[in-house]
Amino acid sequence: MRIGSPARRDVFALVTALLVLLLSAGGATAQPRGERAAGPADILDTVARDLARSLADPAWSADVRHAALAAGEVDIAALAARTGAPASLTGRLDGAHAGLARAKGLTGHAGSLLSLRLGDSRMRAAFTARGGATPLVAAATTDDTAAGTVTAYGSDGRAHTLDARTAPARPVYVVDIDAQEALTAGLGVLREELTAAGLDAEGVTAQAGFWSSRITSIRLEDDQEPWAKGSAEIYALVTGFGHDGKARVDPVELPYLDEDGTTYTPNQILVNWSFYKYSLADVVLMEEDGSTNYRELARAIAGALLTIIDQGFYIPLVDAVLDALPDDWWTDDPDYVDSWYTLAVDTAGTLTGAAGNGTLTLDRYWVPEL
Repeated sequence: MRIGSPARRDVFALVTALLVLLLSAGGATAQPRGERAAGPADILDTVARDLARSLADPAWSADVRHAALAAGEVDIAALAARTGAPASLTGRLDGAHAGLARAKGLTGHAGSLLSLRLGDSRMRAAFTARGGATPLVAAATTDDTAAGTVTAYGSDGRAHTLDARTAPARPVYVVDIDAQEALTAGLGVLREELTAAGLDAEGVTAQAGFWSSRITSIRLEDDQEPWAKGSAEIYALVTGFGHDGKARVDPVELPYLDEDGTTYTPNQILVNWSFYKYSLADVVLMEEDGSTNYRELARAIAGALLTIIDQGFYIPLVDAVLDALPDDWWTDDPDYVDSWYTLAVDTAGTLTGAAGNGTLTLDRYWVPEL
């Protein structure tokens, strides 16, 4: 049809207006068809580039340097809000936080997710040694098996390629996700989703107390992570059958377990046996990774476990949990750390995980009622 006559032009205008209204109703944040939403790695890289350019401002650069040297980890957004950060950067940081929260399934659950740290503790001396040279800024890698390079940006916007295994002599700021904030919020989302799925029925605790399995020591082997990766944040998924006969999952945060090759002695309760119908449970150890979307993780696990029915005897649940993990968690981002099958209420001693990456020492511990 040729659009030429006034009547046809009116119809065309009406259709166009309706299309505009429909697109507006979808909201400004609607994702164009065929486009991929920015992931955590993309967002961190953009923040690193923007922050590097902002360091051309001497006063702001001095504020960042002072904060980075005074603390091990800096909340970038909070620092920008209380100092003389360029206004354009503050807005970009707000947008980056919102994007990270969406990508990790934490919208409305997490505080500031953007942090800044020195790439290596030895870089403190480099500030003085280089006469106060402006540092480069790199994004923390969210890929544990990435190629052996890290991209860092200078205040002129130029990219520099650095060795991922050997920290450079020039100081480097690393933009990262606040792993502790993400993990705490993420486990909250995990519990929320599991509760909605009916996978965390209340346990029956005897009035006098309950038996537990307590971690007396735990160690993970060195995985040779790059200097830009930062410390790990580890959590456990304890699985078994609840008293209602349904599979249940209890997330347990292990906030101290942030360095591989180190033995920790936390005396932390791992399994509360009053929650379970049988005297057997499984444990899956996971790492908070930049790519982790907790809402998707919870829904995937729930979808797998809801198909398993109590048959009157214990069925190990580790394989069901591992099968539910997204495929990319086994390739570029191995968020899975290790697992232990069929721990019993009276299990005690040192146990090596099924993947051979973790060593766990447990004792049987009675928790009395106050």
